[in-house]
Amino acid sequence: MHATSLPENPDRTTSAGVFRHPLRVYWEDTDAGGVVFYANYLKFFERARTEWLRTLGFSQQQMLLRERVMFVVADTALRYRRAARLDDLLEVTVTVAEAGRASMRLQQQAWREDELLAEGEIRIGCVAAVDASAAGFRPCRIPAAILEKVQ
Repeated sequence: MHATSLPENPDRTTSAGVFRHPLRVYWEDTDAGGVVFYANYLKFFERARTEWLRTLGFSQQQMLLRERVMFVVADTALRYRRAARLDDLLEVTVTVAEAGRASMRLQQQAWREDELLAEGEIRIGCVAAVDASAAGFRPCRIPAAILEKVQ
């Protein structure tokens, strides 16, 4: 079995600007063979990005409610290297490769100890709600407070 215990303070950013988020593989993440279903790596990457923003002091829900802005995934490219399995403890990383005015290009990886399982480049764009109902969105600038923390 690959299971190990979670660290006490799981989320952290290293001096090199790499955010690390621990994640356990559950039954719901796997296929009938106990292997992580390939599309679930996108979910793992999403969770890590959400926690990365949270450690920077930004809640996506509060951004939408207060500023009527949010991030959306504009583009993804993933490469799968090794299989993660039920009960594995993974570490999912987030690194800012490029931060522009309205979008960011992020490098993300999923690790099991020192073994790289999947890696990808995700471009997220900032959008603003067109009206109070948040039914439609248009591209907008990333809030300055976020850009200050990621550059």
